[in-house]
Amino acid sequence: MRRRLSFRMLNPPHPGDFIRTEIIEAHGLTVTDAAEILGVSRPTLLTLLNANGDLSGDMALRVEKAFGVKMDTLMRMQNSYDIARTRRREGKIRVRRYKAARTESSKLRAAGV
Repeated sequence: MRRRLSFRMLNPPHPGDFIRTEIIEAHGLTVTDAAEILGVSRPTLLTLLNANGDLSGDMALRVEKAFGVKMDTLMRMQNSYDIARTRRREGKIRVRRYKAARTESSKLRAAGV
Protein backbone atom coordinates (compact mmCIF):
# COMPACT_ATOMS: atom_id res chain seq x y z
CA MET A 1 0.00 0.00 0.00
CA ARG A 2 1.37 3.43 -0.95
CA ARG A 3 1.33 6.09 1.65
CA ARG A 4 0.48 9.55 0.44
CA LEU A 5 2.52 12.32 1.97
CA SER A 6 0.92 15.68 2.50
CA PHE A 7 2.88 18.85 3.00
CA ARG A 8 1.15 21.94 4.29
CA MET A 9 2.54 25.35 3.45
CA LEU A 10 2.80 27.44 6.58
CA ASN A 11 2.58 30.73 4.75
CA PRO A 12 1.13 30.22 1.26
CA PRO A 13 0.82 33.30 -0.93
CA HIS A 14 -2.51 34.97 -1.50
CA PRO A 15 -3.76 34.14 -5.02
CA GLY A 16 -3.81 37.87 -5.75
CA ASP A 17 -0.01 37.92 -5.45
CA PHE A 18 0.23 35.12 -8.01
CA ILE A 19 -2.19 36.81 -10.40
CA ARG A 20 -0.31 40.11 -10.13
CA THR A 21 3.20 38.71 -10.68
CA GLU A 22 2.68 35.64 -12.84
CA ILE A 23 -0.12 36.89 -15.05
CA ILE A 24 -0.54 40.66 -15.11
CA GLU A 25 3.11 41.70 -14.80
CA ALA A 26 4.32 38.72 -16.87
CA HIS A 27 2.11 39.90 -19.75
CA GLY A 28 3.21 43.51 -19.37
CA LEU A 29 -0.32 44.63 -18.52
CA THR A 30 -1.49 47.44 -16.30
CA VAL A 31 -4.12 46.76 -13.66
CA THR A 32 -6.55 48.82 -15.74
CA ASP A 33 -5.83 46.67 -18.82
CA ALA A 34 -6.24 43.45 -16.84
CA ALA A 35 -9.51 44.63 -15.30
CA GLU A 36 -10.86 45.41 -18.74
CA ILE A 37 -9.78 42.02 -20.10
CA LEU A 38 -11.43 40.27 -17.13
CA GLY A 39 -14.59 42.36 -17.37
CA VAL A 40 -14.36 43.69 -13.81
CA SER A 41 -13.78 47.13 -12.33
CA ARG A 42 -10.27 48.28 -11.49
CA PRO A 43 -11.13 48.64 -7.76
CA THR A 44 -12.49 45.07 -7.70
CA LEU A 45 -9.30 43.70 -9.23
CA LEU A 46 -7.10 45.82 -6.94
CA THR A 47 -8.89 44.47 -3.88
CA LEU A 48 -7.86 40.96 -4.94
CA LEU A 49 -4.33 41.90 -6.02
CA ASN A 50 -3.65 43.70 -2.74
CA ALA A 51 -4.87 40.64 -0.76
CA ASN A 52 -7.74 42.65 0.71
CA GLY A 53 -10.33 40.24 -0.64
CA ASP A 54 -10.70 36.56 -1.39
CA LEU A 55 -10.61 35.06 -4.86
CA SER A 56 -14.18 34.19 -5.86
CA GLY A 57 -15.12 31.34 -8.14
CA ASP A 58 -16.36 33.89 -10.65
CA MET A 59 -13.03 35.71 -10.71
CA ALA A 60 -11.08 32.45 -10.94
CA LEU A 61 -13.15 31.45 -13.98
CA ARG A 62 -12.54 34.85 -15.58
CA VAL A 63 -8.77 34.42 -15.10
CA GLU A 64 -8.95 30.91 -16.57
CA LYS A 65 -10.89 32.08 -19.63
CA ALA A 66 -8.65 35.09 -20.23
CA PHE A 67 -5.20 33.71 -19.40
CA GLY A 68 -5.47 29.90 -19.31
CA VAL A 69 -4.59 29.34 -15.64
CA LYS A 70 -6.97 26.65 -14.41
CA MET A 71 -9.71 27.80 -12.08
CA ASP A 72 -9.12 24.70 -9.93
CA THR A 73 -5.50 25.69 -9.36
CA LEU A 74 -6.44 29.22 -8.36
CA MET A 75 -9.18 28.03 -6.00
CA ARG A 76 -6.76 25.56 -4.37
CA MET A 77 -4.39 28.49 -3.80
CA GLN A 78 -7.20 30.41 -2.10
CA ASN A 79 -8.11 27.37 -0.01
CA SER A 80 -4.49 26.87 1.10
CA TYR A 81 -4.25 30.54 2.01
CA ASP A 82 -7.50 30.35 4.02
CA ILE A 83 -6.41 27.20 5.87
CA ALA A 84 -3.05 28.70 6.83
CA ARG A 85 -4.70 31.95 7.95
CA THR A 86 -7.19 30.04 10.11
CA ARG A 87 -4.48 27.74 11.56
CA ARG A 88 -2.62 30.83 12.77
CA ARG A 89 -5.73 31.75 14.80
CA GLU A 90 -6.32 28.17 16.01
CA GLY A 91 -5.40 28.96 19.62
CA LYS A 92 -8.11 31.63 19.81
CA ILE A 93 -10.87 29.22 18.79
CA ARG A 94 -12.15 27.41 21.86
CA VAL A 95 -14.20 24.27 21.24
CA ARG A 96 -14.33 21.13 23.32
CA ARG A 97 -14.20 17.74 21.62
CA TYR A 98 -17.61 16.08 21.38
CA LYS A 99 -18.02 12.79 23.25
CA ALA A 100 -21.14 10.78 22.54
CA ALA A 101 -23.19 9.84 25.58
CA ARG A 102 -23.61 6.12 26.06
CA THR A 103 -27.17 5.10 25.28
CA GLU A 104 -29.04 2.51 27.31
CA SER A 105 -28.74 -0.07 24.49
CA SER A 106 -24.97 0.45 24.24
CA LYS A 107 -24.69 -0.01 28.00
CA LEU A 108 -26.60 -3.29 27.74
CA ARG A 109 -24.43 -4.50 24.83
CA ALA A 110 -21.31 -3.63 26.80
CA ALA A 111 -22.67 -5.64 29.72
CA GLY A 112 -23.26 -8.62 27.41
CA VAL A 113 -27.07 -8.53 27.67
